[in-house]
Amino acid sequence: MKTVVKKSRKQQIEEKATTLFQSRGYAATSMRNLAQDLGIEAASLYSHIKSKEEILQRICFRMAEEFYSAWQEVDEETSGNAAKMEKAMIAHVKVITKDTNASAVFFNEWRHLSEPHLSEFLAMRDDYEGRFKKILRDGMASGEFKLVDEKFMMLTILSSLNWTHNWYKPDGSLSPEEVGKRLSGLLLNGLKKN
Repeated sequence: MKTVVKKSRKQQIEEKATTLFQSRGYAATSMRNLAQDLGIEAASLYSHIKSKEEILQRICFRMAEEFYSAWQEVDEETSGNAAKMEKAMIAHVKVITKDTNASAVFFNEWRHLSEPHLSEFLAMRDDYEGRFKKILRDGMASGEFKLVDEKFMMLTILSSLNWTHNWYKPDGSLSPEEVGKRLSGLLLNGLKKN
């Protein structure tokens, strides 16, 4: 028999808000919309959360932590920079496809964070992007990769991967691993030296 885990009201609020932020946008979603979709009074939301922005912070920073956690596999890769980049891309896609609504919010709505959360978020993003740049630098230094503009290439890679949340279907024919492998194969093909 399957065990059903009851979600806390806070989890229910965050899940519903994620769906609304993804479909309507953060700015166009009111606390009243959220309460209405949950079937509760707007005032009762505040016994579970402080503000709409608190929910956005929780979504953005939870997703950032998931990207960082997935990077552990990448750090363990020792068979070269191409293999490391492939692992990084696959890990990135797996995080995105785990919750495409939260991914959409993470990529599109972070701009609504206020200080000091915005600066903290941007610092985490810069650090994460720096990890991709380091693999590119190391690959160019070792002769494994062509000499490319590392920032441009990093942005190309992440832009390609980050778009996945728009088209990936969990019940589709490709698993997250297969999507990551196909994307990394295409992107690495243009990066590797012949």
